Amino acid sequence: MKRGLFLAILFCAFCPPLAAEEEARPVLLLEVKGTIDPALARYVLRGIEEARRERASAVVIQLDTPGGLDGSMRKIIQGILNSPVPVIVYVSPAGARAASAGAFITLAAHLAAMAPGTNIGAAHPVQLGGGDRSSPMEEKLTNDAVAYIRSIAELKGRNAAWAEEAVRESRSSPAEEAMEKKVIDLLPEDLDWLLAQAEGRQVKTVFGAATLSFKDRPRRSLRPSLIESGLHQLAHPNLAYILLLLGIYGLIYELATPGAVFPGVLGAILLVLALVALETLEVNWAGLALILLALIFFVADIKLPGYGALTAGGIVAFLLGSAILFPGARIPHLKLPWSTIGAAAATTAAFFLLIVGAGIRALRGKVTSGREGLIGAEGVAKTDLKPGGLVHVQGEEWQARAAEPVKRGTRVKVVELEGLTVHVQPLPMKEES
Repeated sequence: MKRGLFLAILFCAFCPPLAAEEEARPVLLLEVKGTIDPALARYVLRGIEEARRERASAVVIQLDTPGGLDGSMRKIIQGILNSPVPVIVYVSPAGARAASAGAFITLAAHLAAMAPGTNIGAAHPVQLGGGDRSSPMEEKLTNDAVAYIRSIAELKGRNAAWAEEAVRESRSSPAEEAMEKKVIDLLPEDLDWLLAQAEGRQVKTVFGAATLSFKDRPRRSLRPSLIESGLHQLAHPNLAYILLLLGIYGLIYELATPGAVFPGVLGAILLVLALVALETLEVNWAGLALILLALIFFVADIKLPGYGALTAGGIVAFLLGSAILFPGARIPHLKLPWSTIGAAAATTAAFFLLIVGAGIRALRGKVTSGREGLIGAEGVAKTDLKPGGLVHVQGEEWQARAAEPVKRGTRVKVVELEGLTVHVQPLPMKEES
């Protein structure tokens, strides 16, 4: 009797909180828009981990992407496949797409949905730096991508034949066709419709089958952090390229004209930001090496009598390095336009030939002011020098000494400076015509 009463008390004490906790399990909403890069991968993985900690009902990823980097895509897919919380990928709003890497991510979801007016596919892999589709390397990349996307589709019970066509033939399908071909599971018009259609469905996670339940569950949007947003904004070839060049300009200008300080400090900051962006974009370091070699050629042509040969070589190296700087050269959204490359090459050549060249020539030039500027300066003897006296040089009177007597009014030239005393010698008298 006492034991039954004790269990009843425990049941009453713990069941209400458990029920309340069950009702409070939120639906976590993520928005993935733009190129799939390390910053977005970090954001998605953070969202999945937070959903696990909160025991969320599900994670809904609203997806709109033209594709992106293979490494980042695979990290997101691994996070989805190994998530204990069901992950729903929803390609939306109307006009959005799940192209290239986006198609892989959508197929990996526990539940895949697309809004009307969206499309999915065009997942053919791109060889780094371009190349012939019939080349052995291209064939290897294609076969690897086919095997990967088929394994994902088969794991999730989706149309593996369509998935293979999306890779081999760059096939792309609108939402209605994707639903008909069993590429996706739902075709909702908005988020409310999506959750209503998903209610009660069973999905398979790494911990087994899970029944989706969203009734009266709170929804919470998880936004990218400041760092994630910053890295995502930096992950653009044009921006990374410009930051790199401006950073280099600032540092070299500081070296050419010591003491300016601000250009050097600003250049160092911009260069660090550029390196962060380049790392995010998985830069081709051979391209960066060619750009640095070009800058060395520009500086050398200013200091050495190369008659323009080094500048010409620098321009060629600069163009080649810029062209291969980013691996995704054939992916439109990761492409560095030739217009940007050409403008940067012309600006860089002008910068070195005009601005840096002027600074170097100024450093090499003869000093015409200050104590050092007195050497070689001409003046007039204010008193007789026997051997000491006064001379007037550069608007000031100086104590002077001469190796031989000099009469007052004689023009003299400074040949040495000793403390505050100048050593002079008389200049030959000019013959009157």
